[in-house]
Amino acid sequence: MHDAGVVIGKLVLGWLLGSLSGSLLMGRLRGVDIRTMGSGNAGGTNALRTVGWRFAIAVVAIDVGKGVLAAWLGFADVGDSLHAAMDPLAQACACGFMAVLGHCWPVFFGFRGGKGGATAFGAVLMIAPWLALAMAACWLLLILIGRYVGLATVLTALAGPLLVAAPGLLDGQVSKALLLFAVSIAALITFTHRSNLARMRAGTEPRIGRSSAP
Repeated sequence: MHDAGVVIGKLVLGWLLGSLSGSLLMGRLRGVDIRTMGSGNAGGTNALRTVGWRFAIAVVAIDVGKGVLAAWLGFADVGDSLHAAMDPLAQACACGFMAVLGHCWPVFFGFRGGKGGATAFGAVLMIAPWLALAMAACWLLLILIGRYVGLATVLTALAGPLLVAAPGLLDGQVSKALLLFAVSIAALITFTHRSNLARMRAGTEPRIGRSSAP
């Protein structure tokens, strides 16, 4: 297969993997559609609030896992794809981003999915484990401080490009592929969490552990 064809095939598979929404797959097993419950979002936080922690853990595991798998697919040596115009890291970043897009707009579920945080984390975990650990620490700190899941996710995503760029400021060895990936994820996560940000401004965004804002 031609290099470009292999890369395109990987990107399509990344989208399809992302379209396997954890909450909607688990919901079918339970006979529920969480898009009709709570906030209406097909993500882990709404799953936790509406169905329970066991259901939410399974949802997050699926959503993180597909991000890992999509990024791994980008690294995989299929045919001559590693000699294509996109290097392995760039392919992994692109496939991971496609998985996040698929999660947000899943082809198998009417293009109504979640907000992409868990799948993005899975992709980052495969691509740059050090970055995933730094972002996880940032997210947990923000949760402890403010207890707003949506805000913590957005701020962590926005911190991603800074975390990528910071180590290379002195020697100029910033990975362009990883930086573009981080910027793209930050923009997408901010967009998908726009309703959370609007509720924050209105004072109605619930904190974790509470059904409504104080």
